[in-house]
Amino acid sequence: MNEGAAGPPPVAVLLVEDDEVIRRSVTMALERYGYRVTSAADGLTGLELFREGHHDLLLLDVMLPGLDGIGLCRRVRETSMDPVLMMSARGDALDVVSGLEAGADDYVVKPVDTAVLVARIRSLLRRATFTPAPAPAPVGPAARTEPTELPQDPGRLVFGDLEIDTAGLEVSRAGAPVALAPTELRLLLEFAANPGVVLDRNTLLRNVWDYGWDGDSRVVDLCVQRLRKKVGAERIETVRGFGYKLRR
Repeated sequence: MNEGAAGPPPVAVLLVEDDEVIRRSVTMALERYGYRVTSAADGLTGLELFREGHHDLLLLDVMLPGLDGIGLCRRVRETSMDPVLMMSARGDALDVVSGLEAGADDYVVKPVDTAVLVARIRSLLRRATFTPAPAPAPVGPAARTEPTELPQDPGRLVFGDLEIDTAGLEVSRAGAPVALAPTELRLLLEFAANPGVVLDRNTLLRNVWDYGWDGDSRVVDLCVQRLRKKVGAERIETVRGFGYKLRR
């Protein structure tokens, strides 16, 4: 390696896991992949470390002493939209749903293969740093009749009182800014790129969560619920048995 070449700083991961064996093994595994890991054994210490330093991603166990992973995730979401990956020892439905409702972006079930964990982390980081492609200009009749896109600025999309700046990655509703987590923003942009088109859960898992397989659709459903609360429940329609679509 050329010691004179300054590369990008390593990705900083905050790991909060009370099991010492798992904490050490996950830390060593991630460090082998070049991540910088800060770890804590309980939720309150994890919260302190989160507040004291910069982290690119949080990896939280569900069952933690002091402050559990669900509560910790909620506290994080009060001030930050950093990617959060939850770890559940059982894969219990209640754990998964509670974590996603608290604002987590994804989850893994322990014991988790290192390659799978790293793939999920990379996927979350891509979602947090991606740059969307420019919105295509409408053609044919849609160019004359489509009311949702402002012709003078194709990077700004309007759906009722919802406005999306696809270049600046900013969202507002009725003129007020809307704070979205990276996954929520990617989900909204996927809908906005296909207005009026029903998108099934597997398509959303592949395009938004970067899954190369058909993962747990609860991730999609819970993220849609969170997004609806922020952009308006009527804006994203459920097409029962098929998926979701963004109303024009």
